[in-house]
Amino acid sequence: MYKQAQAFLSIVSFISFSTLAQETATDTLKPATNTQLEEVVVTGQIEPQSIKKSVFNVRVISAEDIKRQAGNNLADVLNQYLNITVRPNNESGRSTVSMFGLDSNYLKVLVDNVPLVSDTGLGNNVDLTQINLDDVQQIEIIEGAMGVTHGANAVSGIINIITKKNSKNKWELSATVQEETIGDEYVPFGDKGRHIQALRVAHTINDNWYASVGGNRNDFKGYIDERGGRDYTAYDPANPDPEHDRGYSWLPKEQYFTNALVRYQKGNFRIFYKFDYFDEHLDYYDPVVTDEFVTGVGTYRVSNDRRYDTNKFYHHLNVVGKVLGRNYNVSVSHQRQKRDVETFKYYIQTGEEANNKSETYQDTEVLYSTGNISNILNNKKIDVQVGYEAVNTNGYTSSLGGVFNNPDQQGVNLNKRLENYDLFSAAEIAVTERFSIRPGVRYSFQSRFEDQWAASLGLRQLYTNGHEVRASYGRSYRTPTYDELYTYMVDANHDIRGNEDLKPETANSFELSGKKTTFYESGLQLVNTAAASYITIDDRIEQVIVGFNPNLQYKFINIDKYQMWNFSTTHQLNYKNWQAKAGLIVVGISRDLSNGVVKADDKFLYNVQFNTNVAYTVPKWNTIFTLYYKLNGKTQQYVENGSLSTPEYILQDIEGFSLMDASVRKTFFEKKFDVTFGARNIFDVVNIRSSVASNAGAHSAGSTSLLMGYGRSYFLKLTYNLNI
Repeated sequence: MYKQAQAFLSIVSFISFSTLAQETATDTLKPATNTQLEEVVVTGQIEPQSIKKSVFNVRVISAEDIKRQAGNNLADVLNQYLNITVRPNNESGRSTVSMFGLDSNYLKVLVDNVPLVSDTGLGNNVDLTQINLDDVQQIEIIEGAMGVTHGANAVSGIINIITKKNSKNKWELSATVQEETIGDEYVPFGDKGRHIQALRVAHTINDNWYASVGGNRNDFKGYIDERGGRDYTAYDPANPDPEHDRGYSWLPKEQYFTNALVRYQKGNFRIFYKFDYFDEHLDYYDPVVTDEFVTGVGTYRVSNDRRYDTNKFYHHLNVVGKVLGRNYNVSVSHQRQKRDVETFKYYIQTGEEANNKSETYQDTEVLYSTGNISNILNNKKIDVQVGYEAVNTNGYTSSLGGVFNNPDQQGVNLNKRLENYDLFSAAEIAVTERFSIRPGVRYSFQSRFEDQWAASLGLRQLYTNGHEVRASYGRSYRTPTYDELYTYMVDANHDIRGNEDLKPETANSFELSGKKTTFYESGLQLVNTAAASYITIDDRIEQVIVGFNPNLQYKFINIDKYQMWNFSTTHQLNYKNWQAKAGLIVVGISRDLSNGVVKADDKFLYNVQFNTNVAYTVPKWNTIFTLYYKLNGKTQQYVENGSLSTPEYILQDIEGFSLMDASVRKTFFEKKFDVTFGARNIFDVVNIRSSVASNAGAHSAGSTSLLMGYGRSYFLKLTYNLNI
């Protein structure tokens, strides 16, 4: 309660200060020539334009924001942002993101408007730790249905990572070393902690040509916590103790990122080719340790371990130009993610391995292309765009995992291909200089499902006194994932089945927002926003109990109707050397769950999030101090109790928690050398409690802990910059 009280006081103080500033300032606004330069956004736009002119609400995370957080990958950065929840998985090492309470299958992650390949498809369920930020110019986030511009599965929103493609300098060189503790575990450049090295070189060859190349190594040594590590042998099968088992609470992994870009530009014509390669090694240490007798030697302590090796490459060719006075933009991408697994016996006393066996565990390959022509009518008042999207995804999963097998294919690997070919059109109509309308429609020809369609309508009104009003409607769809369609895990302990008869989900999204930007003669700038939105999803896919004999039988079926409403408000202050932001969001979620046997209560369950960050710059020291805070309130959801005799949906509570990060960034030698020191997870969050109510609803029927972090960590980042 103390932390929640602190958060409440922060809100009151900030709103009070904003109100006081508006009451005491003069009504005279600064002329437009003195206002700050508007940010340019590209996501969801027919043409790149200022954020003020965008019909959509676009949130921007700048390269400077990323530097202040010492962010190496996308998971490092997103944790502190409103309505975004990063969900780490300590067993797989993956981190995914949810928005509006919807998981990562509903949110699309893109790089330069191209969705990224993932374990089960394209753009969704993306591992945030596999997205490096060394060459990022900015990150753009749009909430709500974006099915018209970005196709399937852009239901809750999109995150678009815009990379650097030019420079004001002839040469740019950046070399970085970053050392970070993992909780209280750290050995400098050793076998504990997180160790990062990066190098990036960019060259403006002449007025037309630009090239860059970069590499990054992120060595995460894992988090042992209360467990025993790799060489722990005291496991007792008769009395297993998860807190003192062999292995790691967070698995060790080592990642390598490389990227290269070549760009040619002349007049209205631009072409670039971008290549990314990613390699990850992840070690799994089985907590079960057994005895193996070797004749003439003695008894060895042995465990069955695994290591996973993930390789991913990304090719992207983009061409932008004009033909017959019309603008065109075409992208072609080839991506592949391949994960191999090596299983082996590990002899703990000697450190030797035996019976090593390797095979491909998962493989996804995607051919993707999207393109559009805009300004078709060659009219300044009406900008019409038509475009296409083509997706060809080939997915493979090994029988080794015990999943993705049809009933008549036990022990056989599975290969499946999914395709869709879409046509879309959007128009931006300037009814007046300040009022714009943006309608859009998409039709998708599906190889696996019935054809789908999406539609949208956006409105934007600007006022002379700094007010902006936006309203939007969007219809979108989500197609079932590879595992929802093809999972088949049936043995003595499991009965979990996919469903090839699943149909796509359909979603409708509504949003209304207002924004007020005020400049004062004193130099103070205030930006205040308020927004409300509502989303419904029909035929939502859930894994539910469909039978009870001989074991619980689970299956993916279309059973759920999902409703969500939210209200959010954000406030930003810029004054001299101070920058401050604060936001609050209240979300209500209702799920109408019924599997034909039992039904859940569909009442709305509520969640509150609050965040703030404050930055203070000391120019004469070339130093900036930054503090981030986010309160994630308690969440609730109905879950099946798994009972054979009395099945029912029961209410699960997941306790709230607070995150706080802080950093100090100082530059030396005319910005040639940067030093960033800071701390993450200052409140030392590791586990949060999850509990379910009893039948009477008055007491807890049981509680578990969810691992959310690895505790308070400290980092030191050193960067050398050379700009010529």
